[in-house]
Amino acid sequence: MIYVLECPPAGTPRAWFAYDAEDLVERVADRRGLKPWEVWDRRSARELLAMCGEQPDAPGVGERLPALCALGAEHGWDTALYRADALLGRGVLAAQEVRPLQACGAVLAADGTAVRIWPDETSAIHAFEHEAEPLWHGAGWRARHALRDQLIATEALADS
Repeated sequence: MIYVLECPPAGTPRAWFAYDAEDLVERVADRRGLKPWEVWDRRSARELLAMCGEQPDAPGVGERLPALCALGAEHGWDTALYRADALLGRGVLAAQEVRPLQACGAVLAADGTAVRIWPDETSAIHAFEHEAEPLWHGAGWRARHALRDQLIATEALADS
């Protein structure tokens, strides 16, 4: 499981989980009123053309879909292209890898929310137990408590 902690500038911290990266992308999209591919996506230029019912060698495809053909020519038809609107800009596709957790963190933090994402329960438990975590200081005890409650709810941590 992936654990997420959101601490909005004004409001109560909340912790939640996702089963995997795909579930995380879908949940973040839902929370922010976005489509999942606006949060994170990975496709090749060939796949994008196929979504339009085209192939790279089809006659006239360069005139019908010049931007996609330019991506294929520049990066190769089968190179993974990443979309992460909060990191790259709306609708931008880039060959540089963007991981789903990075993209989700950027979307959640776009409104000034402090965000922590842990890729598994072990790292979330370690973070919870780490007294020096700056987020836990001062009023941050609420954030730590929210993470604790989520870890207990998912049975990653015993209630003691």
